[in-house]
Amino acid sequence: MYTLLWLEDVDSTNLYAKKNIKTLKDRTVVCANRQTSGRGRFNRKWIDLGGGNIFMTIVLKPSNNFSKVFPNITQYLSVVLCNTLEEYGINPSIKWPNDVLVDKKKIAGILSESVLQGSEIKGIALGIGINLNSDKNSLSKIEDKEATALNIELGREKINKDEFISKLLDKFFYNYDKFLKNGFSMIRDYYLDKACFLNEEISVQVFNDKKSGIAKTVNNNGELVLEKEKNELVLTMGDIL
Repeated sequence: MYTLLWLEDVDSTNLYAKKNIKTLKDRTVVCANRQTSGRGRFNRKWIDLGGGNIFMTIVLKPSNNFSKVFPNITQYLSVVLCNTLEEYGINPSIKWPNDVLVDKKKIAGILSESVLQGSEIKGIALGIGINLNSDKNSLSKIEDKEATALNIELGREKINKDEFISKLLDKFFYNYDKFLKNGFSMIRDYYLDKACFLNEEISVQVFNDKKSGIAKTVNNNGELVLEKEKNELVLTMGDIL
């Protein structure tokens, strides 16, 4: 179903996947024990909290042509991660578009990058970083937001990393082909149930601009719908502040 490729040290699993996208087969999963130059959305630095955590990129080659469902694959992965965390007795939430939180503290970040050759898509590097095993002192290095780790939430010394990765990937690929056919609408109800921002007054950073309003819903395309002064604003990307 998928192939695991383990690396000891890497600058970034996404960078490695993009550099080697032509030779890596569809559904190759690149995992690293140490990541020196990880980054998140909008080029934010991802702090390496040590080898007990997950640094992983799933290489996907669903089609050479762009499909409107491709941008939603990050949201699909956020839902799969929530499903996996629930198996551990955790009640996670999602901050649009794809951050996964526990008690308003970030536990995972997701970044999808397409590799293009002309107008042809050579592949998608779907990266995820998950705080699986850490301590409060290490988490304090993350300065821009509150963060947590699964072992802290469960009061355990250590979570089995291989077991967690196996659970996550099995769930991801179980409905992956179905998701490609049906798109965001397939997961929308669950996504909305996990959304932690609905019906609140929020501000969203969209590149150098800031949009504000009441978060009304996430539509069938995975876009955030804001309402301001009885007008609707639909956002395809951005970062809730």
